[in-house]
Amino acid sequence: MDAVNDSSAQKAATTYNAAADHFDDAPLAFWDRHGRRAIELAALEFGERVLDVGCGTGASAIPAAKAVGPGGQVIGLDVAEGMLARAQQKAAALDLDNIEFRHADMSDSGEPDESFDAVISVFSVFFVPGMEQQIAELWRQVRKNGRLVVTVWAERSFEPAVPIFYEEMRRLRPNLKVAPRPWERLTVPNGLRRLLLDGGTREPEILCASDYQSLASPEDWWTICIGSGFRGEIDQLNKGEQNVLKARIFKRLWDEEIHKVETSALHAVVYK
Repeated sequence: MDAVNDSSAQKAATTYNAAADHFDDAPLAFWDRHGRRAIELAALEFGERVLDVGCGTGASAIPAAKAVGPGGQVIGLDVAEGMLARAQQKAAALDLDNIEFRHADMSDSGEPDESFDAVISVFSVFFVPGMEQQIAELWRQVRKNGRLVVTVWAERSFEPAVPIFYEEMRRLRPNLKVAPRPWERLTVPNGLRRLLLDGGTREPEILCASDYQSLASPEDWWTICIGSGFRGEIDQLNKGEQNVLKARIFKRLWDEEIHKVETSALHAVVYK
């Protein structure tokens, strides 16, 4: 099934296909940390069936496949084919044959009601314009006594480097179109709680996972930028402008002695 056709999905696909080559680089290790944590909170059991929406390169889908064992099944959905190709390579290298990756939009999985023991969304629910409707779509697929796990960024994500990024972008190209940051209303527990309840779920349990990513050098921050959603803004610049932006950011990171960025997350768990 290929349900990747609305504009928001197309934009996400374009950005993350471009970012795919760097998504698993060491400075982006926070994807794996939060993916594993989401699966730990899902408390998966052998033989269970799991849906992972916005699965990327498998940061949560692969730990899920290990947790449910050969008798279980994991389906990972993503709009970015480049991400899926990397996820498939990683699963094959681990001889995981209980996992399937599909090129599809999470708003239309094609799966019937109550068909999964666990539905997982790690840093993906905010890519759709109607987040409440997306939560309802995920919730309908959770079986009785199953659970929904939703992970979003916490407050101050990627600070203190991200303000520098945007300040230098505006200096370079004042009229550059900056992508919206829809996750900002979810960065506090009550914002995430409200989204889930408005999407029709039961009362969630919300946990904050404190985290930061070390930067061995300013180059690590640039790797994060080109291997994540920031890639969308960078790709609006020509090569010369990108080099100027990179040099200006490097100088400020050195001058301000920035050696780490905030990568904390909120994890919500809801039982049906």
